[in-house]
Amino acid sequence: MTPAAMEITLTTPALLFPALSLLLLAFTNRFMSLAKLIRDLKHIYKTNQSHLIYGQIQNLRTRLILIRNMQAVGIASMFSCVLCMFMVYAGWQTAGKIVFGAGLVLLMVSMALSLWEIQISVRALELELSDLEHKEDASPTRASS
Repeated sequence: MTPAAMEITLTTPALLFPALSLLLLAFTNRFMSLAKLIRDLKHIYKTNQSHLIYGQIQNLRTRLILIRNMQAVGIASMFSCVLCMFMVYAGWQTAGKIVFGAGLVLLMVSMALSLWEIQISVRALELELSDLEHKEDASPTRASS
């Protein structure tokens, strides 16, 4: 079956709703966790003005922007699915196929942004762990052993 002959029914875009809902829930949970962490770090920064804490807050700001964009693109993907359903219902098969394809592309963009945000998070944790390892290597009990 060629793509031009592909038939889209009302249930085709509806198949993405559970996946999109779970993705948006995961993105919202990540956002809420980061928001709490930023508030906590801001309170700590106000008391000791640490450059490390400020750097962490800047990193989290970048991640928040990515999560906002992940959510926006995910919502646009869901909107595209609903619009596709309307177009199929109205009998506009070709337009429905185009909008459904756009929704799939938006879903891929949202997942790519999610991967980018996870990579930033892992790099930040690796830096934190390497800092801890350097402190452990330099501790007096390690040096005298």
